[in-house]
Amino acid sequence: MSSFVVDKVKRILEDNNINYDLSEHEPVYTSEQAAQARGVDTSTGVKALVLKTHEDDFILVLVRADKRADLKKIAKLEKTKSLRLAPPEEVLKVTGCEIGGVPPFGHANNLKTYFDREILENEYVNFNAGLHTVSVRMKPEDLANIIDVIYY
Repeated sequence: MSSFVVDKVKRILEDNNINYDLSEHEPVYTSEQAAQARGVDTSTGVKALVLKTHEDDFILVLVRADKRADLKKIAKLEKTKSLRLAPPEEVLKVTGCEIGGVPPFGHANNLKTYFDREILENEYVNFNAGLHTVSVRMKPEDLANIIDVIYY
């Protein structure tokens, strides 16, 4: 796995003049592991879930790492009969990342992005930046402002 996505994330943040911290750590595969490696509360994490609609379209759903996405609500907003997690091989194909490493920048992959308003409750948010070993810390308002989001 290359650092191409990490470089893309940094470029997006720098092109938008966003203050952020980038850190490297041991590989993390769960929200709890990520929070521990970052030394933060799990609630500050942002999970980026690649979902597939009934019509086989892909969307990105952003949710606080200590919560579950409301798939019924999102399916209704998306006007689709059902939503399911995209399989790992399709996530890699669509985003260039493995599951758990997907950054919250759906617009960079032409993915419609749903944003849970609870993410804005934190002073800072943390997320993987394309790899299981690289994290970004930034203000949630900045995140919402630089991506084209649909709040839910």
